[in-house]
Amino acid sequence: MRWHLRGFGRAARGGALALVAFLPGQAGAAELVYVYEPGCSYCRLWDQEIRPVYDRTAEGRRAALRPVDKRDPALSDLNLAKPVRFTPTFILIENGGERGRIEGYPGEDFFWGRLEALLNELYPNQR
Repeated sequence: MRWHLRGFGRAARGGALALVAFLPGQAGAAELVYVYEPGCSYCRLWDQEIRPVYDRTAEGRRAALRPVDKRDPALSDLNLAKPVRFTPTFILIENGGERGRIEGYPGEDFFWGRLEALLNELYPNQR
């Protein structure tokens, strides 16, 4: 089954994604660092398919998006489990440390499913 991102229609994908009410301060606790580089065709595809709606999704409210160019020295300031070798790479950060990552972008189904799994591991009581 292919889910489409038209407004908020994706949120109704068979009941698999529940909108979550957050307590103050929880939404900013985690962030999704999006490591990209100019000329990356998969980054461009993600930018077209996901980025325009990310902030309006339950996942976007659970982990704010932080785009970082792979060449940016700020990337070395992050407490990562391993270096970033591929773009795009999506790194879930909480309390200054890496809690999980998604390497590559083979399509929106893979991305949303993987991100939901990572967030459910991080926040098991907020499914």
